[in-house]
Amino acid sequence: MFTVAALYKFAPFPDPAALRGPLKALCDAEDLCGSLLLAPEGINGTVAGSRAGIDRLIAHIKALPGCADLEWKESTASERPFRRMKVRLKREIVTLGVEGVDPTASVGTYVAPAEWNALIEAPDVAVIDTRNDYEVAIGTFEGAVNPETASFGEFPAWWEANKDRFTGKRVAMFCTGGIRCEKSTNYLKSQGVEEVFHLQGGILKYLEEVPEAESTWQGECYVFDQRVSVGHGLKPGDYQLCHACGRPVSAADRTAPAYEEGVQCPACVGEYSEADRARFRERQHQLALARARASSAE
Repeated sequence: MFTVAALYKFAPFPDPAALRGPLKALCDAEDLCGSLLLAPEGINGTVAGSRAGIDRLIAHIKALPGCADLEWKESTASERPFRRMKVRLKREIVTLGVEGVDPTASVGTYVAPAEWNALIEAPDVAVIDTRNDYEVAIGTFEGAVNPETASFGEFPAWWEANKDRFTGKRVAMFCTGGIRCEKSTNYLKSQGVEEVFHLQGGILKYLEEVPEAESTWQGECYVFDQRVSVGHGLKPGDYQLCHACGRPVSAADRTAPAYEEGVQCPACVGEYSEADRARFRERQHQLALARARASSAE
């Protein structure tokens, strides 16, 4: 059983490149898998490994400048959820693309999962899902607004075009683990929205803590690892990943005539050339051969 830790921390890292080497060395020594992003604004990532390995990683990160109060969310996976370990340098740990957005200065009001239902059911509250459209498609909160963005960087333009819809409303925002809301609530406050709230710990914390019978969540939650989606209690969901486009694929999608494992799904059938699909088929063929060799060696 693998322990999976999802974490982020906004903290000033004047020289994130100097932090990369020791962090990667520890991950390799502990045989961890997943990805970590380092930027001048902090750290973000999801990593899996043994209980002891994850504990050592968390201790290392908490010793970094400004990270002593790091919070993280854990789940488990029965199979290795990532193929390899990556520690990368980025301009932002979650890309909004707006200069001056600073979650360490101010963010929206945190709302605990147990208090979230009461907030979003209030008639003067507008609920906005800050995730990408393909994530929203497999699950969201009842009544939430979907900005239909392909990336988080499109959110500011969407807000500028739609802000008049929210005049006089309190705004409640949510995302998978909370990181996007740290930036989006800071951004809305800079745009003059006075009452902004966000779900503390994100959807994952809500699904972990709120009993299914009391939940207003509908569907499953997309996660960025080999589990693809999780449901209440963070139990693995029913979706798989299209290895051509990276979108989640439902059981119904997998029975559609347009679906070909590793090559295309109904959502991306028109997005690739015949040369692309030939390349995907060859990749899928090599993966099948590798699985067969591994199975015969057991």
